[in-house]
Amino acid sequence: MVRDIFIFSCYTCLSYIHVKQLRLDQITKGDYSNLWIFIKRQKTETPCHIPLLDEAKVILDRYKNHRICRWRKVALPVLTNQRTNGYLKEIADLCNITKVLTYHLARHIFATTITLSNGLPIETVSQMLGHNSLKTTQHYAKVIDTKVSTEMFALQEKLLDRDKKEEDTGDMKVMKLFR
Repeated sequence: MVRDIFIFSCYTCLSYIHVKQLRLDQITKGDYSNLWIFIKRQKTETPCHIPLLDEAKVILDRYKNHRICRWRKVALPVLTNQRTNGYLKEIADLCNITKVLTYHLARHIFATTITLSNGLPIETVSQMLGHNSLKTTQHYAKVIDTKVSTEMFALQEKLLDRDKKEEDTGDMKVMKLFR
């Protein structure tokens, strides 16, 4: 259960408190009939509109009839933050993960691994995270230097291929002047 809820946050960027309080009426159809989460960030009072990816939908569906969800009228059966983080530590130990695994890491994974490293614009990621300022989101972007390196290497390969073809069109002639 803890694993599922952590993974849900990795795919939705929701903080612990938002997942704990998430109600089914906050999940509605939005653009193109896709499911969206509509919440207001407690920390900033900023509205967040988060489209649900399939992985998150599967987890929601798995717990829709869970007794805790029905009793508390929430979307997921979330334990206390302390117990959740305790179980995350156990999961990390079992999986030989040396990184300290805490619930907040899920938002970090969403920002870096799920969105930014897959090409989503930082403005879009910032809006989903509920940040008031792009500067707040930019600290996540610094983590993905490997993506920049990979993309620049691919660009270098394209430029080398273009040079081999000797296409002397206007812009390339100008570029060759400066070599």
